[in-house]
This record gives sequence, C-alpha cells and structure tokens, in this order.
Amino acid sequence: MKFMQGRAIASLVIVATMVLLNGCATIKTPNPSDPWESWNRSMQSFNDNLDDYLMKPVAKGYQWITPDFIDQGVTNFFSNIDDIGVVTNDFLQGKFLQSTKDGARLLINTTAGVGGLVDVGSMIDLPKHNEDFDQTLGVWGVPTGPYLVLPFFGPSSPRGVAGLVGDAAMNPFTYVGIYLNPEWLGAAVSVGTGALKVIDARANLLGMEKVASEAALDRYQFFRDAYLSNRNYLVNDGNVPEDDVLKFEELKDEGFGPLNTNPY
Repeated sequence: MKFMQGRAIASLVIVATMVLLNGCATIKTPNPSDPWESWNRSMQSFNDNLDDYLMKPVAKGYQWITPDFIDQGVTNFFSNIDDIGVVTNDFLQGKFLQSTKDGARLLINTTAGVGGLVDVGSMIDLPKHNEDFDQTLGVWGVPTGPYLVLPFFGPSSPRGVAGLVGDAAMNPFTYVGIYLNPEWLGAAVSVGTGALKVIDARANLLGMEKVASEAALDRYQFFRDAYLSNRNYLVNDGNVPEDDVLKFEELKDEGFGPLNTNPY
C-alpha cells in the first residue's frame, strides 16, 4: 500500500513539473523523437475513446464492487507474477545482488504471502523493483527509437515493442494454454487473467488520471514527454542526462523510485 501511495504522490509531482514546462513552451517546434506524430495522435485518440467508453467504466465498476483488501490482494498477486520477469531482467542487466534480493522477495511472497496475495517482502525490507525487457535492451545499448503510440497498449517505441514481446515470454500465464486441457480452458484462463490484470491496473490509475488530463496544456505532449523521460530514468537507474525533459533525479532525492507514467 505504501508503494502505491508513493507512486501516486510521485505522479502528482510529475504533473506539476510538466505544467510548468508546458506553460513555458510558446513556440511549437518539430520533435525529432516523434516523427510519427500524426499516427500517434490518432492512436491516442483511439485509445482515449476506448478508455472513456470501455476501460474506465469497467475499472470504476470493478473498484466499486471489490473490497479494498481484495483489490490490494489482486494487485499484489500480479505484482508477484511480474517479479519473475524482474528477477530475470536483473540478471540479464548484470545486477546480480539485486537479482538475489528480488529472487528472495519472489520466494517469500509466493510462500509466506500465499501466492503473492500479501506483500510480505516489503514488510521485511525487500522492496519492489521495476525492471523489464525494454530496460534490459536499453542497458545493452539498443536505442529507444522514435516515440510510438500502440493501439490498446498506449505509449511505446520500437524498442518498447520488443520489450513487450520479451516480457510476455517471461510471464508464466503466456504458457497456460500449453499445459491445461482442454484447450479452451487454457485459453480462458490466459485471457481471463490478462483481462483482470488490465482492469486492476486501470482501476489503480483512476485517482491520478484526472489530474494528468486537466493539468496538461497538450495532453498528447504530456504523455509523450513523460513516457520518454521515464524510460530514460529507468534505463539509467536514476542517472538522468541533463537534457532530459523531466528531472527525475530530483524525485529520487525525495525518496521516490522509478515511476510508471503509462496511463494505459
């Protein structure tokens, strides 16, 4: 719970920073990191409409009918599943000590935490880390590439697309259909868990998306700059270059770790 509250507070700080930056921008100049802006804006409009008419109502309904402790348990469960990829990416990035700690967190939460429903790791000073295959590719020197908005998935990049494929390969639910019979049962479990994860994640963002939407002068630019800066922050482990749009180092000094600003 403290982790989720920290993310929410940090996201508000990001919003405030972007408002100041956007307010200073009086002349629009082409962005070399966004050559596909026309496509991206149309895809963001598509995603926004999908969110307004489908995802947001479903997320609100889910939040309304789900008790807080169950909602938190679902969030913890999927966070624990994601830790499988975190441990793998730690190792691939050469962060062997962190990989050991995250492996211990995964083991403890899976056992003492009843399959990850309870975040015991955070209670014993084994905090959650944010590592994914996109970051691993970045550590290996693969460039981000131009900003790209994907239908359904939202802000991304060519490297981010490869990262999504890698993350899916590290998710055990990807292979459920292979081991469950009949096939329709495996497909139902895989699709069902994926849908629940998306709905739960969207419900967790309900408190901050209104602030982000109303604060930004250009909502598209806000999410683009926030996404690109966030990726730089994560790949560089907080050692953000001086020309980065958002000064995430200042947030780290305040005690906030890597942030997920993806609204989708």
